[in-house]
Amino acid sequence: MMVEINPSNARQWSRIGSRGVFGQAILAIAGHYPDMMVMSADLGNSSGLDRFKKTYPNQFLNIGIAEQNMIGVAAGLAKEGYNVFATSFAPFITMRAAEQVRMNLGYMGMNVKAVAIGSGVSMAFLGNSHYGIEDVAVMRAIPGITVVSPADCAEIFKTVQAAAKFEGPMYIRLTGAVGNPPIYTEDYYFEIGKAVILLEPAEVTFISTGSMVYESIEAAKLLEQSGVKAGVINMHTIKPLDIDAVNSALQHSKVIVTVEEHSVIGGLGSAVAEYKALKRHAPPQLILGLPDRFDVTGDYRFLLDRHGLLAPKISDKTLAFLREVARQN
Repeated sequence: MMVEINPSNARQWSRIGSRGVFGQAILAIAGHYPDMMVMSADLGNSSGLDRFKKTYPNQFLNIGIAEQNMIGVAAGLAKEGYNVFATSFAPFITMRAAEQVRMNLGYMGMNVKAVAIGSGVSMAFLGNSHYGIEDVAVMRAIPGITVVSPADCAEIFKTVQAAAKFEGPMYIRLTGAVGNPPIYTEDYYFEIGKAVILLEPAEVTFISTGSMVYESIEAAKLLEQSGVKAGVINMHTIKPLDIDAVNSALQHSKVIVTVEEHSVIGGLGSAVAEYKALKRHAPPQLILGLPDRFDVTGDYRFLLDRHGLLAPKISDKTLAFLREVARQN
Protein backbone atom coordinates (compact mmCIF):
# COMPACT_ATOMS: atom_id res chain seq x y z
CA MET A 1 0.00 0.00 0.00
CA MET A 2 2.81 2.41 0.83
CA VAL A 3 4.19 4.18 -2.23
CA GLU A 4 7.96 4.57 -2.10
CA ILE A 5 9.34 7.93 -3.17
CA ASN A 6 12.08 7.91 -5.80
CA PRO A 7 13.50 10.52 -8.21
CA SER A 8 11.32 9.28 -11.07
CA ASN A 9 7.93 9.54 -9.39
CA ALA A 10 8.96 12.74 -7.58
CA ARG A 11 9.55 14.41 -10.96
CA GLN A 12 6.30 13.02 -12.36
CA TRP A 13 4.26 14.23 -9.39
CA SER A 14 5.87 17.65 -9.62
CA ARG A 15 4.64 18.03 -13.20
CA ILE A 16 1.12 16.97 -12.26
CA GLY A 17 0.74 19.34 -9.32
CA SER A 18 -0.91 19.03 -5.94
CA ARG A 19 -4.51 18.38 -7.01
CA GLY A 20 -3.63 15.69 -9.53
CA VAL A 21 -1.32 13.99 -7.05
CA PHE A 22 -4.03 14.02 -4.38
CA GLY A 23 -6.25 12.10 -6.81
CA GLN A 24 -3.46 9.63 -7.52
CA ALA A 25 -2.78 9.14 -3.82
CA ILE A 26 -6.44 8.43 -3.03
CA LEU A 27 -6.63 6.00 -5.95
CA ALA A 28 -3.45 4.20 -4.81
CA ILE A 29 -4.81 3.40 -1.34
CA ALA A 30 -8.52 2.92 -2.08
CA GLY A 31 -8.24 -0.82 -2.70
CA HIS A 32 -6.98 -1.28 0.85
CA TYR A 33 -9.87 0.66 2.39
CA PRO A 34 -13.26 -0.75 1.35
CA ASP A 35 -14.79 1.53 3.98
CA MET A 36 -13.39 4.65 2.27
CA MET A 37 -15.82 7.24 0.93
CA VAL A 38 -14.58 10.22 -1.10
CA MET A 39 -16.81 13.25 -1.53
CA SER A 40 -16.70 16.35 -3.70
CA ALA A 41 -18.64 19.61 -3.84
CA ASP A 42 -18.96 19.35 -7.64
CA LEU A 43 -15.17 19.55 -7.99
CA GLY A 44 -14.26 15.93 -8.74
CA ASN A 45 -12.28 16.85 -11.83
CA SER A 46 -10.59 19.80 -10.13
CA SER A 47 -9.67 17.56 -7.20
CA GLY A 48 -7.94 15.02 -9.47
CA LEU A 49 -10.58 12.39 -8.75
CA ASP A 50 -11.57 11.40 -12.32
CA ARG A 51 -9.91 7.99 -12.23
CA PHE A 52 -11.03 7.32 -8.68
CA LYS A 53 -14.73 7.86 -9.40
CA LYS A 54 -14.49 5.66 -12.52
CA THR A 55 -12.64 2.89 -10.68
CA TYR A 56 -14.64 3.06 -7.44
CA PRO A 57 -18.01 4.57 -8.39
CA ASN A 58 -19.69 3.23 -5.26
CA GLN A 59 -17.15 5.02 -3.06
CA PHE A 60 -17.53 8.46 -4.61
CA LEU A 61 -20.26 11.03 -3.97
CA ASN A 62 -20.71 14.37 -5.71
CA ILE A 63 -22.79 16.41 -3.28
CA GLY A 64 -22.94 19.44 -5.57
CA ILE A 65 -22.02 23.03 -4.81
CA ALA A 66 -23.14 22.64 -1.21
CA GLU A 67 -20.20 22.37 1.18
CA GLN A 68 -22.34 22.73 4.31
CA ASN A 69 -24.43 19.75 3.25
CA MET A 70 -21.29 17.84 2.22
CA ILE A 71 -19.79 18.12 5.71
CA GLY A 72 -23.08 17.02 7.25
CA VAL A 73 -23.30 13.98 4.97
CA ALA A 74 -19.61 13.23 5.57
CA ALA A 75 -20.18 13.27 9.33
CA GLY A 76 -23.17 10.95 8.98
CA LEU A 77 -21.16 8.48 6.92
CA ALA A 78 -18.29 8.65 9.41
CA LYS A 79 -20.71 7.91 12.25
CA GLU A 80 -21.72 4.76 10.34
CA GLY A 81 -18.08 3.67 10.19
CA TYR A 82 -16.89 5.04 6.86
CA ASN A 83 -13.42 6.54 6.39
CA VAL A 84 -14.35 9.83 4.72
CA PHE A 85 -12.37 12.32 2.61
CA ALA A 86 -14.35 15.44 1.61
CA THR A 87 -12.89 17.95 -0.87
CA SER A 88 -13.50 21.49 -2.07
CA PHE A 89 -11.68 24.79 -2.55
CA ALA A 90 -10.13 26.14 0.65
CA PRO A 91 -12.46 29.09 1.42
CA PHE A 92 -15.59 27.06 0.71
CA ILE A 93 -14.80 24.02 2.85
CA THR A 94 -13.55 26.13 5.78
CA MET A 95 -15.73 29.25 5.85
CA ARG A 96 -18.90 28.36 3.96
CA ALA A 97 -19.11 25.17 6.02
CA ALA A 98 -17.51 26.57 9.20
CA GLU A 99 -20.46 25.80 11.51
CA GLN A 100 -20.81 22.25 10.21
CA VAL A 101 -17.05 21.67 10.55
CA ARG A 102 -17.15 23.07 14.08
CA MET A 103 -20.09 20.99 15.28
CA ASN A 104 -19.77 17.74 13.29
CA LEU A 105 -16.01 17.43 13.10
CA GLY A 106 -14.63 19.44 16.02
CA TYR A 107 -17.35 18.91 18.61
CA MET A 108 -18.53 15.43 17.59
CA GLY A 109 -15.04 14.27 16.56
CA MET A 110 -16.20 12.52 13.40
CA ASN A 111 -13.53 10.73 11.35
CA VAL A 112 -13.62 13.08 8.34
CA LYS A 113 -10.63 14.42 6.44
CA ALA A 114 -11.55 17.80 4.94
CA VAL A 115 -9.22 18.38 1.99
CA ALA A 116 -8.74 21.92 0.69
CA ILE A 117 -7.55 22.22 -2.91
CA GLY A 118 -6.04 25.44 -4.23
CA SER A 119 -5.09 26.86 -0.84
CA GLY A 120 -3.13 30.10 -0.60
CA VAL A 121 -3.19 32.09 -3.84
CA SER A 122 -2.68 29.20 -6.26
CA MET A 123 -6.11 29.78 -7.80
CA ALA A 124 -4.48 32.79 -9.47
CA PHE A 125 -6.88 34.54 -11.86
CA LEU A 126 -10.01 33.16 -10.10
CA GLY A 127 -9.22 35.80 -7.52
CA ASN A 128 -9.91 36.51 -3.87
CA SER A 129 -13.20 34.61 -3.80
CA HIS A 130 -11.16 31.43 -4.35
CA TYR A 131 -7.98 32.25 -2.41
CA GLY A 132 -7.40 30.37 0.83
CA ILE A 133 -5.75 33.08 2.89
CA GLU A 134 -7.53 32.65 6.25
CA ASP A 135 -8.30 28.93 6.22
CA VAL A 136 -5.64 27.76 8.69
CA ALA A 137 -6.69 30.47 11.15
CA VAL A 138 -10.30 29.23 10.98
CA MET A 139 -9.51 25.53 11.26
CA ARG A 140 -6.79 25.92 13.87
CA ALA A 141 -9.24 27.73 16.15
CA ILE A 142 -11.68 24.79 16.18
CA PRO A 143 -10.91 22.37 19.03
CA GLY A 144 -10.04 18.81 18.08
CA ILE A 145 -9.05 19.32 14.44
CA THR A 146 -5.59 18.33 13.21
CA VAL A 147 -4.21 20.67 10.52
CA VAL A 148 -1.68 19.37 7.95
CA SER A 149 -0.10 21.21 5.00
CA PRO A 150 2.19 18.98 2.88
CA ALA A 151 5.40 20.55 1.58
CA ASP A 152 5.41 19.00 -1.90
CA CYS A 153 3.67 16.38 -4.00
CA ALA A 154 5.61 13.48 -2.46
CA GLU A 155 4.47 14.62 0.95
CA ILE A 156 0.88 14.74 -0.31
CA PHE A 157 1.19 10.98 -0.88
CA LYS A 158 2.59 10.57 2.62
CA THR A 159 -0.17 12.70 4.12
CA VAL A 160 -3.00 10.85 2.37
CA GLN A 161 -1.58 7.49 3.42
CA ALA A 162 -1.22 8.65 7.03
CA ALA A 163 -4.63 10.35 7.06
CA ALA A 164 -6.39 7.15 5.97
CA LYS A 165 -5.03 5.44 9.11
CA PHE A 166 -5.67 8.44 11.36
CA GLU A 167 -8.75 8.38 13.59
CA GLY A 168 -10.39 11.77 13.95
CA PRO A 169 -11.10 14.99 12.06
CA MET A 170 -8.33 16.47 9.98
CA TYR A 171 -7.88 19.46 7.67
CA ILE A 172 -5.45 18.82 4.80
CA ARG A 173 -4.29 21.98 3.04
CA LEU A 174 -2.95 21.56 -0.50
CA THR A 175 -0.80 24.45 -1.71
CA GLY A 176 1.15 25.08 -4.90
CA ALA A 177 0.21 24.62 -8.53
CA VAL A 178 1.19 22.49 -11.52
CA GLY A 179 4.97 22.25 -11.50
CA ASN A 180 5.34 22.17 -7.72
CA PRO A 181 9.12 22.02 -7.10
CA PRO A 182 10.03 18.68 -5.48
CA ILE A 183 11.69 18.64 -2.07
CA TYR A 184 11.70 14.90 -1.45
CA THR A 185 13.18 12.65 -4.13
CA GLU A 186 13.96 9.74 -1.79
CA ASP A 187 11.74 8.02 0.73
CA TYR A 188 11.69 9.42 4.27
CA TYR A 189 9.91 9.01 7.58
CA PHE A 190 6.63 10.91 7.86
CA GLU A 191 4.46 11.17 10.95
CA ILE A 192 1.51 13.45 11.57
CA GLY A 193 2.50 15.88 14.31
CA LYS A 194 6.25 15.35 13.82
CA ALA A 195 8.12 18.02 11.86
CA VAL A 196 10.94 17.16 9.44
CA ILE A 197 14.25 18.95 9.99
CA LEU A 198 15.67 19.47 6.51
CA LEU A 199 18.60 21.67 7.55
CA GLU A 200 19.72 21.73 11.17
CA PRO A 201 18.76 24.84 13.18
CA ALA A 202 21.42 27.51 12.88
CA GLU A 203 21.92 31.28 13.21
CA VAL A 204 18.64 31.68 11.32
CA THR A 205 16.03 28.92 11.32
CA PHE A 206 13.14 28.90 8.90
CA ILE A 207 10.01 27.17 10.19
CA SER A 208 7.91 26.70 7.08
CA THR A 209 4.89 24.83 5.81
CA GLY A 210 3.34 23.86 2.48
CA SER A 211 4.68 25.55 -0.65
CA MET A 212 7.01 27.75 1.39
CA VAL A 213 9.26 24.90 2.50
CA TYR A 214 10.93 24.81 -0.93
CA GLU A 215 11.29 28.60 -0.99
CA SER A 216 12.83 28.51 2.48
CA ILE A 217 15.40 25.94 1.37
CA GLU A 218 16.33 28.17 -1.57
CA ALA A 219 16.45 31.22 0.71
CA ALA A 220 18.80 29.33 3.04
CA LYS A 221 21.16 28.76 0.09
CA LEU A 222 21.13 32.49 -0.67
CA LEU A 223 21.83 33.36 2.96
CA GLU A 224 24.77 30.97 2.92
CA GLN A 225 26.26 33.05 0.10
CA SER A 226 25.99 36.07 2.43
CA GLY A 227 27.79 34.23 5.21
CA VAL A 228 24.67 33.41 7.24
CA LYS A 229 24.00 29.79 8.17
CA ALA A 230 20.32 28.87 8.03
CA GLY A 231 18.28 25.87 9.10
CA VAL A 232 14.94 24.76 7.66
CA ILE A 233 12.15 22.91 9.47
CA ASN A 234 9.24 21.50 7.49
CA MET A 235 6.33 22.01 9.90
CA HIS A 236 3.85 20.03 7.83
CA THR A 237 1.54 19.63 10.84
CA ILE A 238 0.47 23.07 12.01
CA LYS A 239 -1.83 21.70 14.70
CA PRO A 240 -0.65 20.10 16.90
CA LEU A 241 2.63 21.95 16.61
CA ASP A 242 5.80 19.89 17.02
CA ILE A 243 7.07 21.55 20.20
CA ASP A 244 10.36 19.61 20.16
CA ALA A 245 11.22 21.01 16.73
CA VAL A 246 10.27 24.54 17.78
CA ASN A 247 12.35 24.26 20.95
CA SER A 248 15.35 23.14 18.90
CA ALA A 249 15.02 26.26 16.75
CA LEU A 250 14.62 28.50 19.81
CA GLN A 251 17.70 27.03 21.47
CA HIS A 252 20.07 27.25 18.50
CA SER A 253 19.03 30.36 16.58
CA LYS A 254 19.55 34.11 16.82
CA VAL A 255 16.28 34.61 14.97
CA ILE A 256 13.53 32.37 13.69
CA VAL A 257 11.54 33.07 10.55
CA THR A 258 8.14 31.49 9.92
CA VAL A 259 7.12 31.33 6.26
CA GLU A 260 3.67 30.36 4.95
CA GLU A 261 1.36 30.92 2.00
CA HIS A 262 -1.35 32.12 4.38
CA SER A 263 -2.26 35.36 6.11
CA VAL A 264 0.28 36.59 8.63
CA ILE A 265 -2.61 36.43 11.11
CA GLY A 266 -3.69 33.13 12.60
CA GLY A 267 -1.50 30.64 10.74
CA LEU A 268 1.82 28.93 11.41
CA GLY A 269 3.51 32.19 12.42
CA SER A 270 0.83 32.82 15.02
CA ALA A 271 1.04 29.24 16.30
CA VAL A 272 4.80 29.53 16.83
CA ALA A 273 4.48 33.01 18.37
CA GLU A 274 1.79 31.79 20.79
CA TYR A 275 4.08 29.04 22.00
CA LYS A 276 7.14 31.29 22.06
CA ALA A 277 5.31 33.84 24.20
CA LEU A 278 5.47 31.38 27.09
CA LYS A 279 9.27 31.26 26.92
CA ARG A 280 11.26 33.66 29.08
CA HIS A 281 14.26 33.89 26.76
CA ALA A 282 13.40 33.31 23.11
CA PRO A 283 14.92 34.72 19.92
CA PRO A 284 12.99 37.29 17.90
CA GLN A 285 10.60 36.00 15.25
CA LEU A 286 9.91 37.31 11.76
CA ILE A 287 6.52 36.26 10.38
CA LEU A 288 6.40 36.07 6.59
CA GLY A 289 3.15 35.32 4.80
CA LEU A 290 0.33 36.89 2.85
CA PRO A 291 -0.65 40.43 3.89
CA ASP A 292 -3.73 41.17 5.98
CA ARG A 293 -5.74 42.49 3.04
CA PHE A 294 -7.52 41.45 -0.12
CA ASP A 295 -5.03 42.18 -2.87
CA VAL A 296 -4.82 42.06 -6.65
CA THR A 297 -5.54 39.03 -8.81
CA GLY A 298 -2.80 37.61 -11.02
CA ASP A 299 -0.55 34.76 -12.03
CA TYR A 300 0.50 32.50 -9.15
CA ARG A 301 4.23 33.20 -9.28
CA PHE A 302 3.54 36.92 -9.73
CA LEU A 303 1.47 36.89 -6.53
CA LEU A 304 4.11 35.02 -4.55
CA ASP A 305 6.73 37.52 -5.71
CA ARG A 306 4.45 40.49 -4.99
CA HIS A 307 4.01 39.31 -1.43
CA GLY A 308 7.69 38.56 -0.88
CA LEU A 309 7.26 34.79 -0.78
CA LEU A 310 9.92 33.75 -3.30
CA ALA A 311 13.40 32.83 -2.10
CA PRO A 312 15.27 36.05 -3.03
CA LYS A 313 12.84 38.29 -1.14
CA ILE A 314 12.64 35.87 1.79
CA SER A 315 16.44 36.03 1.99
CA ASP A 316 16.49 39.83 1.73
CA LYS A 317 13.84 40.27 4.42
CA THR A 318 15.67 37.86 6.70
CA LEU A 319 18.97 39.72 6.30
CA ALA A 320 17.24 43.03 7.04
CA PHE A 321 15.64 41.50 10.13
CA LEU A 322 18.99 40.17 11.32
CA ARG A 323 20.52 43.63 10.93
CA GLU A 324 17.65 45.23 12.84
CA VAL A 325 17.97 42.72 15.68
CA ALA A 326 21.73 43.32 15.85
CA ARG A 327 21.20 47.10 15.91
CA GLN A 328 18.71 46.84 18.79
CA ASN A 329 21.12 44.67 20.78
